[in-house]
Amino acid sequence: MSRTRQTSTRRSQEERSGETTRALLAAAARLFEQQGYAATSIEDINRAAGLTRGAIYHHYAGKAQLFRAVFEAGEAELTAAIAAAAQQKKDPWKAFQAGCEAFLQACLDPAVQQIILKDGPAVLGWEVIREIEARYSMAMIRRGVENSMRAGKLARRPAEPLAHLLHGALAECGRAISRAPDPQASFREVRAEFNRLLQALAAE
Repeated sequence: MSRTRQTSTRRSQEERSGETTRALLAAAARLFEQQGYAATSIEDINRAAGLTRGAIYHHYAGKAQLFRAVFEAGEAELTAAIAAAAQQKKDPWKAFQAGCEAFLQACLDPAVQQIILKDGPAVLGWEVIREIEARYSMAMIRRGVENSMRAGKLARRPAEPLAHLLHGALAECGRAISRAPDPQASFREVRAEFNRLLQALAAE
């Protein structure tokens, strides 16, 4: 077989593998959102993705590893949405506030509620969650705090403890919204209280 043909065959295999992975992730994300992790079987996912029985094991060790991939994709998408909201503001502190509000708004999304806020900690455990968040939400909060301090919008202090405090507060606010009987009402109340917290920090 010629080198060109080998390259073409390899690329074709990679493309098929990529298509299968995307189909699995999309099907799994939809079912995890609608049914929750515990109620979703591997057979459900294969069927929804239009794949043969056992296809999932060619790409993931099992349902838990597939869930982690879905969770990470959700974190990346959420982080991108927060960054987009923050970029609408030139002032670093206003950008930080806009990003926080975008996160709280996202907690009204059923997919964020079920996958990120409810099933994520239960399925993956807090150590894995923290490792993933360190690369996404925590990194963004730390950067926002540091930028605001450099711009003189926040009093100079060690950024790391404040970033952890705000990250934890946002996470708890998100969980409160996701579990409330009336998420919209909870969102409005939580947003008001979190804004008061940010105002108090900026006033120092």
